[in-house]
Amino acid sequence: MTSMIKPFSSVRMTDVQLVGGKNASLGEMINALSSAGIQVPDGFATTASAFWDYLVFNNIRDPLSELLQRLDRNNFSNLHEIGDAARKLILNGVIPDHLKTAITAAYNRLAKGKKLPVAVRSSATAEDMPNASFAGQHESFLNISGEEPLLLAVRKCFASLYTDRAIKYREDNGFEHMKVALSVGIQLMVDTSNSCSGVGFTLEPESGFRDIVLISGVWGLGENIVQGIVMPDEFYVFKPTLSNGKQAIIQKKLGTKEKTLCFSDDPKSIETTVNKDTSAANRERFVLENMEITKLAQWAVIIEQHYNCAMDIEWAKDGNSGELYILQARPETIHTQNKSIRNKSYKLTEKGVCLTKGEAIGEKIAVGTARILRSPAEAGMLKPGDIVVTTITSPDWDPVLKKVGAIVTDSGGRTSHASIVARELGVPAIVGTGNATASIQDGMLITVSCCEGKTGNVYKGALKYECADLDFNNISLPESTAACLIMSDPDKAFQLSFYPNNGVGLLRMEFIITHTIRIHPMALISYDELADQTTKEAIATITNGYTDKRNYFIDKLSQSLATIAAAFYPKDVIVRMSDFKTNEYAQLLGGKEFEPSEENPMLGFRGASRYYHPMYKEGFGLECAAIKIVREQMGLTNVKIMIPFCRTAIEAKKVLKVMEEFGLSQKVDGLQVYAMAEIPSNVLEAAAFAEIFDGFSIGSNDLTQLTLGIDRDSVLLSEDFNEEDPAAKKMIGMMIEAAQKAGVPIGLCGQAPSDLPDFAAFLVEKGINSISFNPDAILRGINNIRKAEEQIRMVNNGALPVLI
Repeated sequence: MTSMIKPFSSVRMTDVQLVGGKNASLGEMINALSSAGIQVPDGFATTASAFWDYLVFNNIRDPLSELLQRLDRNNFSNLHEIGDAARKLILNGVIPDHLKTAITAAYNRLAKGKKLPVAVRSSATAEDMPNASFAGQHESFLNISGEEPLLLAVRKCFASLYTDRAIKYREDNGFEHMKVALSVGIQLMVDTSNSCSGVGFTLEPESGFRDIVLISGVWGLGENIVQGIVMPDEFYVFKPTLSNGKQAIIQKKLGTKEKTLCFSDDPKSIETTVNKDTSAANRERFVLENMEITKLAQWAVIIEQHYNCAMDIEWAKDGNSGELYILQARPETIHTQNKSIRNKSYKLTEKGVCLTKGEAIGEKIAVGTARILRSPAEAGMLKPGDIVVTTITSPDWDPVLKKVGAIVTDSGGRTSHASIVARELGVPAIVGTGNATASIQDGMLITVSCCEGKTGNVYKGALKYECADLDFNNISLPESTAACLIMSDPDKAFQLSFYPNNGVGLLRMEFIITHTIRIHPMALISYDELADQTTKEAIATITNGYTDKRNYFIDKLSQSLATIAAAFYPKDVIVRMSDFKTNEYAQLLGGKEFEPSEENPMLGFRGASRYYHPMYKEGFGLECAAIKIVREQMGLTNVKIMIPFCRTAIEAKKVLKVMEEFGLSQKVDGLQVYAMAEIPSNVLEAAAFAEIFDGFSIGSNDLTQLTLGIDRDSVLLSEDFNEEDPAAKKMIGMMIEAAQKAGVPIGLCGQAPSDLPDFAAFLVEKGINSISFNPDAILRGINNIRKAEEQIRMVNNGALPVLI
């Protein structure tokens, strides 16, 4: 009997061929990680010997082998027929008495003689390896109580070794069918009916960024996440600050969590679980408290360190005891295999009619014919490259999805089945649209775009796009001049962190305020006094759950900034405080009640002048509060501040004084404050500004327009706007020299150094410390800087005439 059953307490990872990857991992954690405080529900496993014994006892091993030999391995036209016949062979068998006795005895020991519910899970002897996850290929059965239901579930697990998707998966990955056995894990059930559960990754699953733990959670049993039935809560935890006592949760996203999967309380029902509507209160609150998120993230890191690879984890919280448990841990298979630092960059080159939008999986673009499918049985409608549009996918869809160009679903989140499969296949997917099957017509030509951030868009028709092959393997950064990025979108931060860079030279806050916050800060501060009732109601809807509306702005801004700061940590990230013009601020929700009308907003109430003025000072206070959280609570001290459009030294001192009032003091905890050098007064009074600020960044667009007296947005004068004009270059050169004389760093943010090699050479020759580029231009910019540095070295050796 001992060869038939193994308690988890006697199982380690060396037993994969005996109990499968899933069960081996459970035993490994119980034995090796319990001392670290990680809790794993106890259980036992049937062995590979038990599976082979079942086949031999029922005389079905040879019939199974013969059946699988008839599989059409070219087109898999008879896959369903072969799978169905194989499953029937196993389900029609009976469990030998000795195996039945062993299973029931182990169950009674585990349940201490009670009729306790257990989870019955399949574990193949070739699964959960770094190169083959087998995730979702075999069946699991939850909330099984009593001996007879348990024995039936074991037989069903045996049969699930031959689901259509499992057969196809083994074929695709080169596993011999008759060399793979099925072990069944029987594990004490964690009661999450009135609690929560979910999954976690020890990296960011879209980009493969390794310093993040992503935890997703729903109310009830976690199958709703895997099946993509609901949109879960998501929590991003930053590993480097997780161990030093800081608030390492850098981002929290509230999911809709429409359904709660619970144990069935109907004794007459054959279903052991039931999916109920989630209460309104639970939909509007996070499933985990901050301390619980932190504990799960710490456990995830311990597990990752033990297995020495990125991990995919399942967790649950018991509703009775409030205790957290790890239910499973397996190697992450997508980014673990991808060692090359290579990426394809996609960019739409025209606009179109957006049919629907949802969460973007991957960063690609696909154009193809939409096929509305209700189930995998309709796979005959698909042609290679078609875009499948459906309500939801499950593992049964796997053979179908092998030939699609993209996937679009109504339901699901970034840890749902559709998302996992899309990453494995390397195709773009947009999940959780809510209305794709209603808004997209079958047979319609569509463009699926996942290159515009975390929100993916489905456009009508075939839009034009560009695809560039980026190979970072052999790119080295310049030696003397830092090459930095210009950033604005937090959704792209983790992916862009893989680009060669020396940090972020300019983080534009305005994008976050416009796209994430959407509300004028003063409208949040003065919410109760708003005159426009329609605006007030709209703000109430957006900020639902925030009693103090100011905290909405602080939370959203701090989390967005922290995401970018974490992506590039410990490299510098220079955050420019808000620099909207009055007409731009007025476009924010509630903004019209707080913004004056100006004839020339470009030269009006903008930048530094707003920060100490009564009309906006409190709004600036919210910006400072967000920065304070990022630096002090989250520990992201790589964040520096930059003040835009500061006209005079007197104004600079006013701004620093106001910052102190809001708890941000220059030099305290290493806080550095830079200034944009974009006004002629900044150049002419550079010495005075250098005594106040810790560094400068030249805003070449504004400095050029104010030097030449040309509106940079004027179509009529666009040909005359030129950063290489002698006057503009002279101003830039003077600013660099003044900064060098004062001993403070200076950089430049703009497109010209990437587009114009001579302009890059001019900056390098002048000795600028850094140049910041938009992401699509940084490789070109790095090349221009390196060429300029090489020419300067040759000049110094007497090989070339002087450049400038």
